[in-house]
Parts: sequence; C-alpha cells; structure tokens
Amino acid sequence: MSHTNILETARLRLRPLTASEADVAAWLELHADPRVNEFVGAYTRDQAVQRLEYIESQWAERGHGLFAVESLADGRFLGRTGLQYWDQWDEVEAAWTYHYEAQGHGYATEAASAFLEWGWRTLGLTAPVISMIDPRNAPSARVAERLGFTERNREERFGHEVIVYHLERPGTQPS
Repeated sequence: MSHTNILETARLRLRPLTASEADVAAWLELHADPRVNEFVGAYTRDQAVQRLEYIESQWAERGHGLFAVESLADGRFLGRTGLQYWDQWDEVEAAWTYHYEAQGHGYATEAASAFLEWGWRTLGLTAPVISMIDPRNAPSARVAERLGFTERNREERFGHEVIVYHLERPGTQPS
C-alpha cells in the first residue's frame, strides 16, 4: 500500500487497516464494547480476520477502504473510518466507528472531512457517497449532518432498519 493513503489531520492519523495481528486485536477490542457494538455488531476473531482481509482487498482493488484512526498525540487507536464499497447496492459508504471514550471529541467529523475530501480529490469519486445509520444512533446522525449529508430514505439493510444518508460531490447537482 502506498504511503499516499495515509492521511493526517490536526489531531489524527488515518492509515489503511490490514489483517495484521495488531489490527485484528484493535478491531476486536473496538467491537467488544456493547456501547459500540449496539449499532455495528460484535465480531469473533475469525469474522474480524475475514472483514479485515476484505478491507485489504478493497484497498488493493478500489484504491480506498477503511482506515485505522490513531491519535497523533500518543498513537492510540481511536476507531475506524473511511470509504467502503458495497457490491449489493453499488454504493460507496462513508463509515465511522469509534471507541466509546473517543466519542464526543469531534474525531469522527474531523476524520470524515479528511477522507471525503481525499476521496473527491484523489479518487475522483463522482457518485453520491452514502452513510447507513441506525435510527437510534443520534450521535452518528449528527456527524453525518455536520458533514453535509441529508437523509435519502429508510430501508432494511443487514437485517435491520437504517437511515440512508447521501452526500453529493461538492460542486455537482443532486442526482
């Protein structure tokens, strides 16, 4: 993977997630907290490895995927974020999941602003980017709205209701 896929903001370092032991352990710890997995689910070790291998394949095939979010101050793993492609809907999703203790500090908005701008500029994304958010997850909905996402519709995905938000590429007309 190219070092150009590493993004830095004022407080954060975003680097592509891999199926390394360190990232598997960080993923499992993140998703073990019921305050986090309430909306995104828990993972077994095998499921985490499979998911991270898939994320690696997205980076190799599409040039984007999920990032590990690390604190620039101390290197601490804060969560995961990035652009992920969903074959079944032919859509790119902006996603974010953070440790409970890292929530409420503006990290999700800061990181998403960086990877969205990178996606528009570097990847040339043209279609709207979506975000799928559980209707009960008000903090995540607020992040989407701060980023300029608007509600497109509600539907069932992954066996439960989600609000599908969308964001047009800056400077384009809504599709």
